[in-house]
Amino acid sequence: METLNKNEGLITQIIGPVIDVEFAQGELPEIYNALKIYKEDGSYIVAEVQQMLGSNRVRTVAMASTDGLKRGMKVENTGEPIKIPVGKPILGRILNVIGEPVDNAGPIETNDYLPIHRQSPSLVEQNTEIEILETGIKAIDLLQPYQKGGKIGLF
Repeated sequence: METLNKNEGLITQIIGPVIDVEFAQGELPEIYNALKIYKEDGSYIVAEVQQMLGSNRVRTVAMASTDGLKRGMKVENTGEPIKIPVGKPILGRILNVIGEPVDNAGPIETNDYLPIHRQSPSLVEQNTEIEILETGIKAIDLLQPYQKGGKIGLF
């Protein structure tokens, strides 16, 4: 294996969106850590660590197409899980799986980011007010109103 920095590894296998990465002994990233794989054109894709494969290899899942990747490419461990922006600035925006805007409305102006894998909010943090969801269908709104936040299906 060539000389790598502390947070770098090499791609050893690619099967569809699944990528195996080899790191130096004792330098394995944690499960759910985000890894950046830089392509030859300067762009990068993000992969998430899903499984440990022995003492120095991990199996990851790419969050974008793996076209253009090949064995031996360098992989950077970010040291943290995938984080997405949260708060008012993302309301009405369209984001991809790694939290980047894809709606051509410019960058998201926020400093608040949360990991995609985290504990659910406790009951005290959740809104307990009951609000009725107005469907606009008078028969449903009158005979069987739905609560906001609940699961419904109209067929």
